[in-house]
Amino acid sequence: MRYNLNPTTLFIRGSFRAASTGIFGGIRSVSTLISHSVPEGRGHENTEKELGFVAAAAGTADDFFGILTLVPVTCLCVLQYDFITIFITANVHKASDSGNGQIAIIAYSAEGFEDSALLETILVATEAKAEALLAAGTGVTGTPADAVIAACEGGSGHPSAGRATEAGRRVREAVLRGIPEALKRSGDALHYDRPAYFIFSRFKGEHWVEWTPENCQYYPCHFPGQRCDFCYCPFYPCRDETLGQWVESSGGGKVWNCARCMLLHEPAVADYAKKYPGASLRELKQMRDTLPAKKEI
Repeated sequence: MRYNLNPTTLFIRGSFRAASTGIFGGIRSVSTLISHSVPEGRGHENTEKELGFVAAAAGTADDFFGILTLVPVTCLCVLQYDFITIFITANVHKASDSGNGQIAIIAYSAEGFEDSALLETILVATEAKAEALLAAGTGVTGTPADAVIAACEGGSGHPSAGRATEAGRRVREAVLRGIPEALKRSGDALHYDRPAYFIFSRFKGEHWVEWTPENCQYYPCHFPGQRCDFCYCPFYPCRDETLGQWVESSGGGKVWNCARCMLLHEPAVADYAKKYPGASLRELKQMRDTLPAKKEI
């Protein structure tokens, strides 16, 4: 899974088995997941055509699932919980009988799901969304324009993703954390110029951590002058054992550990990845191999 953003759109690329309640929804294999932001008040006329244009411009043709959202892409919240990644934008007008606004959720698993588990993921995410909205005092459990995409890579694997399963529990916890954060950001959108990134950490006890480059207590984690544009790595988990390795998790199972990877911290590599968001991991590694060696701290 790779993701990148332009000023209006989130693109998530990979080789997915996915289910969607959004436009062109259903359940099938796709290469791209899209969340496209349109100005609030413009309405959703010709939504299929709008998404079609966005997808065609990105070179994905009909091979995608998409969501239109009224929330600026800079208000996006990305939450990583082991093999689960959740992307959320949310905007709900409080005390609105109609529940005007919109909530878009994309749930991705780096481990394979059966089709039934993908459908359960949509149910779990929707239930958690309603719980989080009520806890936030919105007075609604959703809006008529809400949509969810559930996607996975890795073929079949988890036969179920109900809330009692390891996969479902991670989806639920990430959505519960993400909804209030996304509501806060959309309510004060002018203060944000980039998405928010949250990581579930087990360091010194289980808790969520919001990562920001300005407040990173570990900087510089590799070498002076490193770039941290991609500290929240769009390749994670890349499964490239020259860059990281699988380690035992305190919560059971294995997680991908790439703490010593310097690839996207190299300024030249980071600049290239920003200029060419479709660049492959192999391409970036080849660029790195042409650079002078850096000494780790």
